[in-house]
Amino acid sequence: MAPSDHENLLPVTVLSGFLGAGKTSLLTHVLQNQSGMRVAVIVNDMAEVNIDAALVKSGTELVEGRDKMVEMQNGCICCTLRPDLIQNVGKLAAEQRFDYLLIESTGISEPMPVAITFAPGGHDGHDDHEHGDDGHDDLTYAGKMLSEVARLDTLVTVVDAANFLKDFKEGKRLRDRPVLGAEESDPRAISDLLVDQVECANVLVLNKMDLIAEDDAARVEGILRRLNAKARIVRSTFGKIDPKLMLDTSSFDLAEAEKMPGWVQELTGNHVPETLEYNISSFVFRAQRPFHPARMLLLQSTGSDGILRSKGIIWVASSPQQALIWGQAGMSIRIEAGSLWLHGRVDASEWPAAIPDKYKSAPCGDKRQEVVFIGSGMNEADIRQRLEKAFVTDEELQSHDFASIAQTFPPGHLILRN
Repeated sequence: MAPSDHENLLPVTVLSGFLGAGKTSLLTHVLQNQSGMRVAVIVNDMAEVNIDAALVKSGTELVEGRDKMVEMQNGCICCTLRPDLIQNVGKLAAEQRFDYLLIESTGISEPMPVAITFAPGGHDGHDDHEHGDDGHDDLTYAGKMLSEVARLDTLVTVVDAANFLKDFKEGKRLRDRPVLGAEESDPRAISDLLVDQVECANVLVLNKMDLIAEDDAARVEGILRRLNAKARIVRSTFGKIDPKLMLDTSSFDLAEAEKMPGWVQELTGNHVPETLEYNISSFVFRAQRPFHPARMLLLQSTGSDGILRSKGIIWVASSPQQALIWGQAGMSIRIEAGSLWLHGRVDASEWPAAIPDKYKSAPCGDKRQEVVFIGSGMNEADIRQRLEKAFVTDEELQSHDFASIAQTFPPGHLILRN
């Protein structure tokens, strides 16, 4: 895209964050201090009555003829209301009278599906969203993709400093809290959502600093840095930050966002320095021996081992031809089918450059365990010892016919969720 075309696109900031984190307070503060810009606002709420929109209206003065607010309720812009989001953004951009668009998403919205909506191609190649009915109808406005009329400028996630770790460790699902408005069929754990909201943002606002001691704040900030190594972290009280940190920053890049999660940084060798003062650390577990299917859940946090997040690929004896994708956030785990192993299927000379050379000559090729663990107060030696107990033993390899129970799944297939 030519620079002049980029400048003509309506810049957009998306505000994400769990219920009660302070998104509406931040939005109100920015609107009160946006230096005369002509701002359009979209406020999304799961309820029939858009309470957040009402609060924004009561806390700010939207200048008639200059500013505009669009309310979207009874659904979530990351799934069921995505076509409506595209229509509304398209209409606002077509008016060509706004300098900026601010979008406040619901407390249970995942930012990445919204971000992808602004990318060329929309949802193409990123259709792993499981929350709600994400039909792919009406994903254009007046025949144009959203990326042709608007650009995602900044993706902000507001974090409740006082309650983030409590919500993360509680082990509840969204549907367990009726106030969140999640459907009874929504399978997501609160910890999974919190991780999703943190890992892809390029600005993290650590809010409610007045309710937390400095040591606790530093600990939460250290954990956020582990979960997202590249985001800018800004501390705030009542959502008061410099609007320049989230307006017209030109800082969001989708390709970079996909590399932001701390586990991606660790697996690609970009180790984040330890936060020793608060005992926050990470490590990568690598091995070339399969897990026994009956013992692979030894990867899961015991609740007292300090593991907050783990993610990676695993090799299980009952799925010898296919990598499985392991993910854990808090007490929630998820195992999905990954791609087929290259070993025995593709000549090593044709393997992608991203596969380390050492696997080309290994007896089992690229089959391996490669999982990142992020936590606070972890005993790495104890965790490694526990994981090694999950390996198939030599005796089991000789006495068990794993080939007779071998399974292969379509990539992305959900195998297990607790």
